[in-house]
Amino acid sequence: MTGRVFTGIRAVLFDLDGTLIDSAPDLGAAADLMRIGRGLPSLPLARYRPMAGAGARGMLRVAFDMAPEHKDYEAHKEEFFVHYEACLTQRTQAFAGVGELLDVLQGHGLLWGVVTNKSQRFTTPLTQAMPLFGTARTIISGDTTPHAKPHPEPLLEAARRLNLPPNVCLYVGDDERDIAAGRAAGMPTVAARYGYLGMDADVSSWGADAEVSYPLGVLKLLELP
Repeated sequence: MTGRVFTGIRAVLFDLDGTLIDSAPDLGAAADLMRIGRGLPSLPLARYRPMAGAGARGMLRVAFDMAPEHKDYEAHKEEFFVHYEACLTQRTQAFAGVGELLDVLQGHGLLWGVVTNKSQRFTTPLTQAMPLFGTARTIISGDTTPHAKPHPEPLLEAARRLNLPPNVCLYVGDDERDIAAGRAAGMPTVAARYGYLGMDADVSSWGADAEVSYPLGVLKLLELP
């Protein structure tokens, strides 16, 4: 853990994939099914995991070395989405310590919520299937507002729904766009080093106010009432 101790925080907002939940096994499985269906050999999860935070774009890059500019990208993306919809909670689980972290926050009267770039098509069934999210006070998907992160609007919408000013909401995420969005929204930010950081990520360059290497490290950053 690095960074200061935050005072006056009344809510903690989290990115979803790579911050609260490890969804890489299901994301990778959906992409791997596409490979297998085309007679290609299966790839290990370790190949998919670093790119899980990039969703379909990352999975198709790993599985087929396919970029969004490819003429078949949109068709492949929708095929991936169909496979992912069918398995999105089969292997996905919360990172170790997340349940305890949320319990402690609530025990001290802090609200919590989710701000993700994952579309509502997947966010809603996933969070409804996992009891962990039953106490979330707001869940903002990538298409809840007209903009997705790194734009600040999803975070500002979360603050509005909590009836709180942005500066008393802490945002925790595992991608540079999370930190950029939080800073633009006027929220203190925490980089989750245990998440899907991508290839050769330089987390220290993101400008986060603090960093944690495991979920419960967030508690050490808070002056709890």
